[in-house]
Amino acid sequence: MMQFEEKKFNIPELKGVSSKTIEEHLKLYAGYVKHTNFALEKIDEFTKSGQTDTYIINETQRRFGFEYDGMRNHEVYFDSLSDGPSPISPDGELYKSIVYLWGSFDTWLARFKSIAMTRGVGWAMLYLDTKEHRLLNAYIEDHQLGQLVGCTPILALDMWEHAFVADYQPSGKKQYVEDFFANLNWKKVEENFNSVAK
Repeated sequence: MMQFEEKKFNIPELKGVSSKTIEEHLKLYAGYVKHTNFALEKIDEFTKSGQTDTYIINETQRRFGFEYDGMRNHEVYFDSLSDGPSPISPDGELYKSIVYLWGSFDTWLARFKSIAMTRGVGWAMLYLDTKEHRLLNAYIEDHQLGQLVGCTPILALDMWEHAFVADYQPSGKKQYVEDFFANLNWKKVEENFNSVAK
């Protein structure tokens, strides 16, 4: 069976987020890759062996969704922090789309940041709906609850506590969100958008 492999990221020193936090966070990402592969192997084994325990089968299938989306969300997140920060291009199609839908970039940014401050663990996401060719914001609980069908994540902000508590403490969540945008490589986000907006 084909295995998923860890992606490598070129993450420089970040504002507010320590290299130790990134190192531990990347280990967590590696675990999602490993457990995605493990779940698929087990599902394959169950099929071949004629496993009839529906609890075991269903729980493994449920866990696959959690692990797989955890893997993919982290790839979007870490990729956007790679190669150093860069601003969004006002002449680019992503910027123009944001302004068209929300009236201004600042209006979208304020709304996205407020989504990131949702209580609990999860993700603030900017998607491109590939059917309607429009951008959508969403909050995802865990990794998989609330993912939008037919949409591709182009920006993912990890709001699980492991992403920021060691550096910011729980009370520093808002500053972590601010620093995420200071560290963000918008070129990567624009590449995500352009790759699916064709």
